[in-house]
Amino acid sequence: MLQRQPPLHVHAIAYVSTVVIFAGMDFVWLTATADYLYRPILGDMLAAQPRMIPAILFYLGYAAGLTYLAVRPGLLTGSVRTSAIQGAAVGFTAYATYDLTNHATLKNWSAYLTVTDLIWGTVLSAFAAALASLVAGRFFPANR
Repeated sequence: MLQRQPPLHVHAIAYVSTVVIFAGMDFVWLTATADYLYRPILGDMLAAQPRMIPAILFYLGYAAGLTYLAVRPGLLTGSVRTSAIQGAAVGFTAYATYDLTNHATLKNWSAYLTVTDLIWGTVLSAFAAALASLVAGRFFPANR
């Protein structure tokens, strides 16, 4: 059975919502925790100021993956819960790749930082996907 696909404007709403929610919340997290979570562990490995072009590219790319792999399935099924679960899976996988690789290769990286950042990425991705699904779902009722 073919599922009715969301129109292009719904995909755009889902993507923009995901970018704004994910990047906004991550900005708040990083701003609030940099001095007591990351800087004491990483020290001078952290740049004095973030490099904005790579940061923007990360948020745009990650939001595209999160939209396609988590928000879209929730839209197709009409389930915010599906988006949250898929978002958690995407977040866990992506952040585990980053955190565990850093833990394996960087001298100053710690288990505490790995666990904290991994939990943050999983929860943030689940929340952003669920909320973006809720927003975009208002423009695409799945059961019509």
